[in-house]
Amino acid sequence: MAEAHTLTDLTGTDRLLGHLSAIYGDETGRASLEPLLALMQQHAPRLTRGTGPRSRLSERDSLLITYGDQVQAPGRPPLQVLAEFCQQHLAGLVSGIHILPFYPSTSDDGFSVQDYRAVDPALGDWEDVARLGQHFRLMFDAVINHISAGSDWFRGFLRGEARYRDYFIVVAGSPDLSLVVRPRALPLLTTFATPEGERAVWTTFSADQVDLNYANPAVLLEIIDILLLYVERCAELIRLDAIAFLWKEIGTTCLHRPRTHHVIQLIRAVLDRVAPCRRP
Repeated sequence: MAEAHTLTDLTGTDRLLGHLSAIYGDETGRASLEPLLALMQQHAPRLTRGTGPRSRLSERDSLLITYGDQVQAPGRPPLQVLAEFCQQHLAGLVSGIHILPFYPSTSDDGFSVQDYRAVDPALGDWEDVARLGQHFRLMFDAVINHISAGSDWFRGFLRGEARYRDYFIVVAGSPDLSLVVRPRALPLLTTFATPEGERAVWTTFSADQVDLNYANPAVLLEIIDILLLYVERCAELIRLDAIAFLWKEIGTTCLHRPRTHHVIQLIRAVLDRVAPCRRP
């Protein structure tokens, strides 16, 4: 099969390994390669996205950016209503729809995501998203710098569950964080009670938006799994929200760090191999 050939291509594998090693060092990078390839192989059969020229964004494209509940009708899921509205009034005028975060969320207009893999039931479900994608290219937001403090991931961390112990950034002592670029006038660290006592956790945007720890390869693999799910669920375009803040290094601005760029390039390399778009 074409997918199997792609995933065993040595040049492509070397590209993945190069980014993993740049992020984690040679030993951890090599150890992370096999689970990444297994993840890609798992998704590959469902991600045949070569659809010709339409798959390539150009100056001819225009996208409507909207919240999922921007258009409503009594007793109907807003995403269904949005799909009908766009088909009736925007066909031929815009080529794509950028739906702002439509996942379950606890704050910040959807940008404090509680469950990356679900559609907020107040908006509809994945079938409603797919219906919108039948007539328009879709852009999803991937809010992957942080997750809601009300998420299962962070609740697991607060309970001391082994899986989530290193999913978040705990800062011990009182290091100098004065160089960190701040997008909001809120505390950079938030104290939470855990079985190990109170711990100061990195929260760039708010106490309800807890930054993920990409120094843990398991976090990166889980996020890549989610991004591949988005492609499977009709996302032709993905916006990486707050991506410049992704990698934290105390003593720096924590903005646009080299490892952040390697994470982005790794994501691009994964998508190029598992969900390639045929070029016109």
